[in-house]
Amino acid sequence: MRTLIYVPVIHTSADFGSLAGDVTKRGIADLGEEVWREHQRTVEGLWDAVSDYFDSIDVSGMKIYQDGMVADGEVGQKIVEEGIKLGSKNYEIISRLIKKGAYLMKTEDIALVKRERDYLIKLTKARTNVEKLTAYLKYRLSKNHLLKKRDGFIANRINETLRHEETGIIFIGAYHNIIPMLDKDIQVKEIKNIEKIKNYQKAFFKGGKDRKRLEELSGYLISPIDN
Repeated sequence: MRTLIYVPVIHTSADFGSLAGDVTKRGIADLGEEVWREHQRTVEGLWDAVSDYFDSIDVSGMKIYQDGMVADGEVGQKIVEEGIKLGSKNYEIISRLIKKGAYLMKTEDIALVKRERDYLIKLTKARTNVEKLTAYLKYRLSKNHLLKKRDGFIANRINETLRHEETGIIFIGAYHNIIPMLDKDIQVKEIKNIEKIKNYQKAFFKGGKDRKRLEELSGYLISPIDN
């Protein structure tokens, strides 16, 4: 039996690297500053809960898989360090896990990650309505196909590199769907319910119209995680 600790995440602006400023500006423009700021506080609270969870367990010997991580070794370590400089909570946690004896693994195909990033750059940089619509349609048309290919690659990496009796940790956006692609002997432990994370994101992108539902899901996201 192999075990995979599954961490469904919502990325902070810092996780988008050079796109961080554009992501924040677009978020405020589309949803309003109040909704965006509340969302930022919720996501920070989620990462605090994840951080506290990993501080409470022994991770020595575990393998770390991270969506968007296209290298391991020295290059992977540099990616983590750059993420920390930009303020990424995700990479701060990974850095602490490595110091506690966990191992960072190459998780993704760089060509697939680059293709998605190129679409996002065009989407965030679009200025006119025509540019925005064109970039959005191109991204929508390719998104599901590209996500499925990325998920297949990620699942294969875990299947091939996580050995018998080993434990892995996957940090991955909630809209990825790798679980059906994992080998049957891999036991998945969700530390936060994937569907609740997705439902929060849906409620948020509706501009917080259902405030009660959004607050309920936000409370779940920031709640402590049991071992």
